[in-house]
Amino acid sequence: MAPRQGKVFKLAWPLKTIIQRSAFLALISLAVALLFLGKANVGVVEKMRTAATDFLAPILSTISEPVDAFHKGVARVRKLTSLIEENERLREENARLLKWQSAGRTLEQENENFRQLLNALSDPLVLPITARVVGDAGGPFVRTLLLNAGRRDGIRVGQAVVAPLGLVGRIAEVGERSARVLLLTDLNSRIPVVMEKSRHKGILIGDNSSLPLLDFLPTNAKVAPGDRVVTSGDGGMLPAGRPIGFVSSISDRGIRVQAYADWTRLEYVSVLRYDLPGMSSPEMNPGDLGESRLDAK
Repeated sequence: MAPRQGKVFKLAWPLKTIIQRSAFLALISLAVALLFLGKANVGVVEKMRTAATDFLAPILSTISEPVDAFHKGVARVRKLTSLIEENERLREENARLLKWQSAGRTLEQENENFRQLLNALSDPLVLPITARVVGDAGGPFVRTLLLNAGRRDGIRVGQAVVAPLGLVGRIAEVGERSARVLLLTDLNSRIPVVMEKSRHKGILIGDNSSLPLLDFLPTNAKVAPGDRVVTSGDGGMLPAGRPIGFVSSISDRGIRVQAYADWTRLEYVSVLRYDLPGMSSPEMNPGDLGESRLDAK
């Protein structure tokens, strides 16, 4: 039995080789024939290609449907995973916001309790009056601006004048249709200020230079370049918290402040009509302020 199988295997091996070679030669011959046929009759080749395309199109479409369904399924899984992660992130963020909301309500209530204990007055009303800069009396000994609004517009001496970036100065003189602003840099300017971070109070003193001097700070005050300086509101003439500038340099000659306002580009400014409680009448004397505070208590 074994010798017969060996003989059959020996006979089948050359036959398989002959068939493979014949098939290869047949494919080459078919390709050459199609090439010559395409050169001789283009229409026949086009019809054959169209027929082959029509025959294979449904098959390819059927094969592509499972592939497209698989890709869509993968995309849905990825989207679902992303939604789950986003939902978890939103839950954590919502929990944090609820904690902050609770803390904010607690602080608000605590602040209200302190206000009631101190019988603190409400913040005064600040009404801005827009005015145009019509003159600049800059010189070696004076730093002022002239505005085209005056007493008839509600402007009074001592009111704060601000630019979009910060405090410019205070009203020094008032006419019916004009007013003069004493800039922060003027030699006669004195502005009560406070360090925004440390809350140490001081006086911003002008000396006709571009960088006014910060003085009268507590001896233990820690000041660093870049610290913001704002109005303190002491004296009741200027609203508190208005930005002025930042500490630019610290040396043996003192602490210098760089103002946010650009004096060379001022065209329009706002005069803050700072109405304290009980000071709605312009004829009211400064001494009446203390009486109004006592009456409020």
